[in-house]
Amino acid sequence: MYPYYEQEWSVLPPELNRRFNPGLNMATIKQAINETIERVRMPTPMRLRDLIRQIRAARTAAEERTVVNKECAYIRSTFREEDSVWRCRNIAKLLYIHMLGYPAHFGQLECLKLIASSRFTDKRIGYLGAMLLLDERQDVHLLITNCLKNDLNSPTQFVVGLALCTLGAIASPEMARDLAAEVERLMKSPNGYIRKKAALCAFRIIKRVPELMEIFLPAARSLLTDKTHGVLITGVTLITEMCDASPDTLNHFKKIVPNLVRIMKNLVLAGYSPEHDVSGVSDPFLQVKILRLLRVLGRNDADASEAMNDILAQVATNTETSKNVGNTILYETVLSIMDIKSESGLRVLAVNILGRFLLNNDKNIRYVALNTLLKTVYIDTSAVQRHRSTILECLKDPDVSIRKRAMDLSFALVNTQNIRIIMKELLVFLERADPDFKAQCSSNIVLSAERFSPNKKWHLDTLLKVLVAAGNYVRDDVISSTIQLISETTALQPYIVGQLWNALAADQADKQPLTQVAAWAIGEYGDCLLEANALDGDTVRPSELEVIDVYQKLLWSPQHSIVTKQYALMSLTKLSTRFTTVNDKIQQIISSFGCSLHIELQQRGVEFTQLFGKHATLRPALLERMPPMEVTRRPSDTVEPVGDVEEESSQPESPIRTNTQTSDSNALLDLLGTDTSEFTSSHVDKVSSQAISSSNTQDLLDLLGGLDISSSAGPPPLTTPSLTTITTTSDNNLGLMNNITNNNNTTLFNNTTNSNFLMDGIFNSAQQQQQSSPIPNDLPTITAFEKSGLKIVFSLEKTAEPDTVLVNMAAFNSTLEPMTDFLFQAAVPKAFQLQMMSPSSVVVIPNGHLTQVMRVTNPNKSALRMRIRLSYTVNGAQVQEQAEVNNFPTDTWN
Repeated sequence: MYPYYEQEWSVLPPELNRRFNPGLNMATIKQAINETIERVRMPTPMRLRDLIRQIRAARTAAEERTVVNKECAYIRSTFREEDSVWRCRNIAKLLYIHMLGYPAHFGQLECLKLIASSRFTDKRIGYLGAMLLLDERQDVHLLITNCLKNDLNSPTQFVVGLALCTLGAIASPEMARDLAAEVERLMKSPNGYIRKKAALCAFRIIKRVPELMEIFLPAARSLLTDKTHGVLITGVTLITEMCDASPDTLNHFKKIVPNLVRIMKNLVLAGYSPEHDVSGVSDPFLQVKILRLLRVLGRNDADASEAMNDILAQVATNTETSKNVGNTILYETVLSIMDIKSESGLRVLAVNILGRFLLNNDKNIRYVALNTLLKTVYIDTSAVQRHRSTILECLKDPDVSIRKRAMDLSFALVNTQNIRIIMKELLVFLERADPDFKAQCSSNIVLSAERFSPNKKWHLDTLLKVLVAAGNYVRDDVISSTIQLISETTALQPYIVGQLWNALAADQADKQPLTQVAAWAIGEYGDCLLEANALDGDTVRPSELEVIDVYQKLLWSPQHSIVTKQYALMSLTKLSTRFTTVNDKIQQIISSFGCSLHIELQQRGVEFTQLFGKHATLRPALLERMPPMEVTRRPSDTVEPVGDVEEESSQPESPIRTNTQTSDSNALLDLLGTDTSEFTSSHVDKVSSQAISSSNTQDLLDLLGGLDISSSAGPPPLTTPSLTTITTTSDNNLGLMNNITNNNNTTLFNNTTNSNFLMDGIFNSAQQQQQSSPIPNDLPTITAFEKSGLKIVFSLEKTAEPDTVLVNMAAFNSTLEPMTDFLFQAAVPKAFQLQMMSPSSVVVIPNGHLTQVMRVTNPNKSALRMRIRLSYTVNGAQVQEQAEVNNFPTDTWN
């Protein structure tokens, strides 16, 4: 009928060759010929490969931008001219430009035109452009829904596949709800390719809109009986996502455990799909997916776990370990065994598999094994202990990530039986470790030694080795823990002082933490250095002049920090009461710091010099030896897991705290340089190193003074006032932790624990909360302060103790600006005892709040009055407010 076209078939353009076949009609042929003629007339656009070649040939970023801008301008012009012939090629180039990071949003509508085309090549580029250029925030996104619905009903499986892939990639919640029924229908299609694509699309829809899960439940379960590899693996993936997203769905699918076990047996024993074998392992990807689903279904379910124990044991014993693909399956098997309620023998088998992983030459496998053992050690410690030597060997691995995991796991294995062996290895590791490891490793060694040390001498030696090995990377908690241990170990004080003197004299002074601990210990127990019979055999008794020479070298060395010199000055001042022949030289060294450029050193130099002058009679009592520090520790103090399990665990608080208690002596008020007051304050905040300076003390006592008591019922003021101050500074271990007495040897600063609230709050908070747990009460809420958008509210709670009440302070910010550096201070009459917890934050966000708990004890059952001071920063301006609260209920302590 068409002899010309039949004879000249071979000379037609390729585009016509692809479109012509004997079944085409004349209209189609004419349209193809016209398109070919139009294409010949129009200039041929640059091909994608030529554009890529030009962009890669650009030598500078400016040249690249020039090429891209020129091509974008050409593409825009073709879009305006409605050039449908080369639209596909232009969109392909535009997508490449988009992947380079240049704007390509102007091609969105052209992608829709390609999607609406009847040609598969156009649809493919159009759908690809839609996935890259469209998202649910674009209005064009709504126009594609109808095209997707049409293509989901296409008779061509590849067009349906394109539509399903695009729907899964860019589906908005509205689009997912509109097309979910179509996807569910396609999951039951007789075509395996379409079923696989539909299951993947359902997976993405469920992640976006979880409430559509019920629609896919029957179809998802039917996928497990499919014989096609791709359909089965996508079905398992879909069910796993459903079980993770919904507990009800998890219970629904627990019935399929026998089916999964049967499929797994076929894979292990017979081979489910031989064409998907990898390195002799039958379908490893499907095995991993099934093991992951079994882990989800067997978690916290004894019956489901029992049904899968046998197959997990078969997989663990029959899988080839010489190939990496077999190790992958074994790793998933171990995770499943540890996550379900498996038998003890199966757990031991899993740990042994991880132990074999540690001997593998592949670094990734060793890392995975250590990471998994770190999670497993708290489940079955005894099984992991069998591989302790292998784990300790990993501390020497050249790979930094393996060393990090081995260190974390080694600390998790420490107990009373193996602490000497593990600590010996960890100390060697600490000495050679990278600086990034030293701080964490030293702190964990201190915590482990505190929990499991066999005796005090070994404990002290270990802490000293930590200070030497870690150098300046030691955290503050190690310093405070060492000082506390030396203080409470009275019998070993001469020994440790000798060891610290040896370290200080052996040119270890460049290590600041070691120097600080040594200076503190020598200052407290320096008289032991002069007693030859009190020192260890390896320590040579130094002369007083030798000790002072070391201190003089230390104080004038530019390598030492200001804090270290503060320790040294305080220690040197104390040595003036321990030594007898070098006091003049000590006084000369201390007085020389009265003109130091550093205000802290200058203040200490001036104040300590006064103790050699008109206050010389107070010096022996003020600088006498501290009593042993008693610290109450929580029974639950443990070495927290570190690493990725808990990337950054909370650091333990310093065990050294100072509590200055009530005294009836005016010498304390003379020392602080302030007037008397009838109020007791409790004030917990970030105390600087000059916490005992007159300025800070005056600020605190300003809050307490000037309160008129004539109109309030209560006990008359005592003739000798009292002051209780709680401070958390660590630098002031130099002075505040000393036992200060007056001329009559009346103790003003005691280090006891029965009233040291900070120490109890840090180390015995669990017991304290249990003892003072609030009981039901009907006490009202009090508005203590309200001004400038800040509102302070007190809510009272009775406790089991009849004379104690918890006052819960809440600070509300109703402004639009945050209140930073928020500090709340309170004072009560001295007939009361006030203890304050740490605040929940130091920032009150807009329309937010922070809380702080106060514990008020009233042994006399008198009316409570309180003066509060507030300070905070808003918009860079410092704000201070003060108020008096005297409207507490009269029946609070009834």
